[in-house]
Amino acid sequence: MKIRRGDIVIVDFPYSDQTGRKVRPALVVQSNVWNQRLDDTILALITSSRHRKVGATTQYLVDISTDEGQQTGLRLDSVIQCENLITYDQSLVLRVIGSLSASAMRQIDACLKAVLGIP
Repeated sequence: MKIRRGDIVIVDFPYSDQTGRKVRPALVVQSNVWNQRLDDTILALITSSRHRKVGATTQYLVDISTDEGQQTGLRLDSVIQCENLITYDQSLVLRVIGSLSASAMRQIDACLKAVLGIP
């Protein structure tokens, strides 16, 4: 399956403590060049728990009542947590359900810069 930066994908995502796994959505944040060159990709966790951290510059809210939110394929309002990244084998991606717009990806870039300490 060919995936692209900005795609919302469904994956079998491990818990951070490695005690289990859960099928859930994630955002492809790795560049298209590296998605083509590598077997793995970099994903940001998406959660439907809307408990955003106060002043969290590392998170992006997806409002599914908007046109932009509807193109994501998500069924619930969700938070993309750029502070929760994982390297994932592209062949294990279950399916692509939607994508983020270019303007939303610019905001994701700002979130990634904040979490990675890139000026």
